Amino acid sequence: MAESVVLDPVDLHLLRLLQNDARTTYRDLAAQVGVAPSTCLDRVTRLRRSGVILGHQLRLDPAKLGRGLEALLSVQVRPHRRELVGPFVERIRALPESRTVFHLTGPDDYLVHVAVADMTDLQRLVLDEFTAHREVARVETRLIFQQWDCGPLLPPATP
Repeated sequence: MAESVVLDPVDLHLLRLLQNDARTTYRDLAAQVGVAPSTCLDRVTRLRRSGVILGHQLRLDPAKLGRGLEALLSVQVRPHRRELVGPFVERIRALPESRTVFHLTGPDDYLVHVAVADMTDLQRLVLDEFTAHREVARVETRLIFQQWDCGPLLPPATP
């Protein structure tokens, strides 16, 4: 497990602001947080180097890209052994329909968030890319009706 990084209130405020809009300029960040722009740049650089900030991503609307149906696929891999797990994960990650892959505990080994064009495309994906492989014992599909983003991720509050 990765070691946590000590963050002060200024760091936390910067992280909140950047999670809401990663394109905010250092000058604007500094003004909102109450520090000099050079101090803001140093802090954000430190947060990147320490691994707190992992990168910047552009979010796209799957429906506007012709992938208006999203689903969660619960997958059991049998036998659940390292020599099968690695290739399975890499194959699933390489699929253009895959959005996120989670390795789980419990009865299912993986949860895969996918975005497809329609039900026919989802059926093709499940049958041709998942259950067609010998190590996949079971796939259970749940359609996503709607999703919401939640607030910024911050460390747990200290008591």
